[in-house]
Amino acid sequence: MQFGDYRVEVVPGGEFCLDGGAMFGVVPRALWQRVAPPDELNRVTLNANCLFVEAAGERVLVETGMGDKWTERQRAMYGVGPGPTLRESLHERTGFSPEDVSIVVNTHLHFDHAGGNTTLDPGNRAVPSFPNARYFVSRSEYEHAESPHERDRASYLPENWRPLAESGQLELKEDDYEVVPGLKMETVPGHSRTMQCVRLERGGRTLYGFADLVPTRAHVPLAWVMGYDLYPVETVEAKRRLLPRAAREGWLCLFYHDPEQPLARVVEDGGRLRATEAQLETV
Repeated sequence: MQFGDYRVEVVPGGEFCLDGGAMFGVVPRALWQRVAPPDELNRVTLNANCLFVEAAGERVLVETGMGDKWTERQRAMYGVGPGPTLRESLHERTGFSPEDVSIVVNTHLHFDHAGGNTTLDPGNRAVPSFPNARYFVSRSEYEHAESPHERDRASYLPENWRPLAESGQLELKEDDYEVVPGLKMETVPGHSRTMQCVRLERGGRTLYGFADLVPTRAHVPLAWVMGYDLYPVETVEAKRRLLPRAAREGWLCLFYHDPEQPLARVVEDGGRLRATEAQLETV
């Protein structure tokens, strides 16, 4: 779709499953299972909805999804779906190949956001998936990834970023920075201290990618916070600040992990916030 003078596409980066209790934290199962029915292992289905922006002479991919480096045991553990690869989805949605991408941005380096940064070569060695791209991540997130907290250590897999440093393609950025004109990354504490959200502003319109701050449409209510969040109180405060503004200003919202409808709008109804279908033809 066109967003102002930029082209924007959502590119599927892999379907997978995580524990429903962890995804919804203190929300009782009796409530969350109505909107996210679990499987027999209590897991809910999620997606990795990457954002492609063709703008200002650049082809930018924000997030790279789950990637394809998983063993069969890991695929079973995380319920990784057999769907198309990121390369295939990118070509289907945009007509471009990984070689055409000029900038890759990670909001943070958890495996479900950065897994597609690298792929395995014939020698089973992790190498950059986008050979001609500059890879952007905040310096703060990079330093956290290299020395993670015990609670999120398992989410950081060094093979997703160290090959980029070795190839000279990794560029460390400030906590808030601009990728191309109008496309900005801003650090929003909650899920961690260093995760970023993405803001695209063109022609008086805003597209906001919440990353793991609001991972799915079901997480729009302020108290619906993941058990994975290191700082859940800060998550609630950030949601309290951002979501009412999204409703007032009519932002187009990208919910990175939503398995069915990643693009939506937020409305305030009777003092409560909820996600509603986005009329993309008006974008």
